[in-house]
Amino acid sequence: MASTQDVLRAMFEHHIWATVTLIDALEGLPAERLDAEIPGTYGSMVATLTHLVEADSRYLARLYSSSLPLPEDHPPRPPADVRTEIHGNAARWAQALGQLDAGTLDATIGARDDYPRVTHAEGLLLLQAIHHGNDHRTQIWSTLGALGLEVPELDGWEFWLTQGA
Repeated sequence: MASTQDVLRAMFEHHIWATVTLIDALEGLPAERLDAEIPGTYGSMVATLTHLVEADSRYLARLYSSSLPLPEDHPPRPPADVRTEIHGNAARWAQALGQLDAGTLDATIGARDDYPRVTHAEGLLLLQAIHHGNDHRTQIWSTLGALGLEVPELDGWEFWLTQGA
């Protein structure tokens, strides 16, 4: 029987796997395809991917620091560069989940003009990371489909089948 911690780890393993699988699909595309965007999405596929992974890094940083500068988006980066960052994030997520399980992770989000201070914010940050990743992966997935390009399977079933979970 799976524990709550096993389920949470599987969610983050899927989060990383789905992002890497999407990177695999994007890496061979020419720049003009990577720069494509459709209405209702964050932006171009490469800008959305960059934003997704950089935000993931910010959520991880917020687990350990309550006073971070306001987030800023950087120029789009090639999928290979983003791949390096998401693999680094995988190790950091595993560490954070280990600390959560041990009861030693206690995140606080500092107050801002538009947002209150949140103590014991680890659940909020974990939830936001999963939701944010799914949201933006779906936007890239939709853009690939709208362009008539191959769309990778990113759902939980495919993860379970391919990863032998």
